[in-house]
Amino acid sequence: MRRSQLVTTYGVGAMIAIDNESFIVAGIDSWNIDDATEIFERRLAKVLKVKSFRLPPAPDPDRGDDGVRVRRFPEFYSCPKCRVLQPFSAFNCLPGRANCPTCQEDLLPSRFVLACDDGHIEDFPYWKWVHRGSEQARGLCGGTLALRTEGNTASLRSVVVRCTCGVPDVSMEGAFRVKALRELGIRCEGRRPWLSGAKPQPCTRHPRAMQRGSSSAWHPVMRSALSIPPWGEGPRGLVEREKLIGAPENAIRWHFEKRPGLLKRADTTIEEVIEFAREMSEDKPTPSESGDTPVDPHTVLRKEEYERLCRGNPEQRTSEWQPFVCEKPEGDLTPVHALSLAEIMVVKRLREVRALEGFTRGVAPLESEPEQRLAELHLSHDVNWLPAIEVKGEGVFVRLDEDRLHEWETKPAVIEQVEQMRLNHLALIRERTPSNLPKTSVPKSPVSPRFVLLHTLAHILINEWSLDGGYPASALRERLYAGDTMAGILVYTATSDSAGSLGGIVAQGDPERLAATLLSALARAAWCSNDPLCMESGASGAGSVNLAACHACVLLPETSCELNNSFLDRTLLVGAPSGAVPGYFQQIAAVN
Repeated sequence: MRRSQLVTTYGVGAMIAIDNESFIVAGIDSWNIDDATEIFERRLAKVLKVKSFRLPPAPDPDRGDDGVRVRRFPEFYSCPKCRVLQPFSAFNCLPGRANCPTCQEDLLPSRFVLACDDGHIEDFPYWKWVHRGSEQARGLCGGTLALRTEGNTASLRSVVVRCTCGVPDVSMEGAFRVKALRELGIRCEGRRPWLSGAKPQPCTRHPRAMQRGSSSAWHPVMRSALSIPPWGEGPRGLVEREKLIGAPENAIRWHFEKRPGLLKRADTTIEEVIEFAREMSEDKPTPSESGDTPVDPHTVLRKEEYERLCRGNPEQRTSEWQPFVCEKPEGDLTPVHALSLAEIMVVKRLREVRALEGFTRGVAPLESEPEQRLAELHLSHDVNWLPAIEVKGEGVFVRLDEDRLHEWETKPAVIEQVEQMRLNHLALIRERTPSNLPKTSVPKSPVSPRFVLLHTLAHILINEWSLDGGYPASALRERLYAGDTMAGILVYTATSDSAGSLGGIVAQGDPERLAATLLSALARAAWCSNDPLCMESGASGAGSVNLAACHACVLLPETSCELNNSFLDRTLLVGAPSGAVPGYFQQIAAVN
């Protein structure tokens, strides 16, 4: 598998099927990172409280060196011929083999596991399931479990578990109901098999049965940041790359005695490098740490990016590679100003670092969800890094007219339209917040007319640019900047190779072309093949946090949306057909 998959798809705690066996990726404290490339992104590292990031190790396979480690999971396997169902160790297989010693058939890992929303996972309790209602004490029946499939269907009713002790056979039908497991006294044991030597944690969550290959068995919690000036380039970037943060002055001078070319490429002097190395070693508190009012550090990251996107960063004709180039497009901006857009910036080059902070299981995490659900990636206190990938690409930044936006978002009809969405989101947050936490610790919902409008606008632009920009929708991503002082979106493409900088998206930043694209996108958003059901929907999507949004109009592939296709409503763009809810672009869409 690719390195990026070890962060986004098969990260720590995820299950991997290899041939006829199944494994779970072990914690990063067991990885051999001798050959792992170090990635620097100081802004993100400071928020996540780590020193740096590393690419998942990928040593030369011919050398057979250690790298990413995995552990066997689930533990239960079955033989397709004799039907025996038992832990893998009980089969006494030969080293390097996974077949039944009696039948010489390849063993099959258990299809079912038990997991809770806090990330704990364990084998499905087959013994308890088949002995339900019997008076047998646990594990004292003396029988052997067997698993067989009856009939020609793939339903759970056809999967039957039996025990040779004589209890009636039981199918797996109903095993996916949480209530059924609760009635049997099956509780979450708090097990973390991906961490070596991890003791079970106390857990009050109710576990649920899952298919081993289900997408709900592992949800990554990703954090990302753009590399913006002055971080990552010039003398600051040189200090990071050469690992000189906090280094003594004499060590820095010795380091560059035989490397004058490094200073020349960075267009700096040894004195500046010494000054920045000392400055960067002083860990200044973030606004969230220094102020009385708590501030989300990730919001601070977005505000810094938003300000830099608005300000721009022209390309410098130097030998040093610039990770961020942002300029105003050539041409007259009158066509886009007429569409209530205040500004366009074409991002000709960008670098994004995406780090895996943790993961969850069960329901996918929502925006502003409590971090109590975050499953840890390691147990060691000595680990000061996180797995991450570095991607490069291009994009277009669009900022809305603040005056026009404020006038629209304060209208009572607009506020009422979004209120039910916000209440549904709050109900989801309360439902997923552990009962032992005080109510004051429950976070607020970010849902607002501005937030939903910007999110939906990003979706219709991505759908439109997937037709004109040369990239599929799954290769484009959104980055929202919504807040009291922010009203912009960045639509960009970012890949780990050069394919992310072919110029197809930057070309869409031409004012006349962007105006035509937005008009076309609004025309598509005004009508959906599922109308009137879609437009008149009172709630849709997972958790009922969408309104007028479905796969036929504004939903995107999972790789494109940073909010799991939640908080969308095209009514806020084009208005309701009845006229009860005014859309931000309603007059424009009506004229065209």
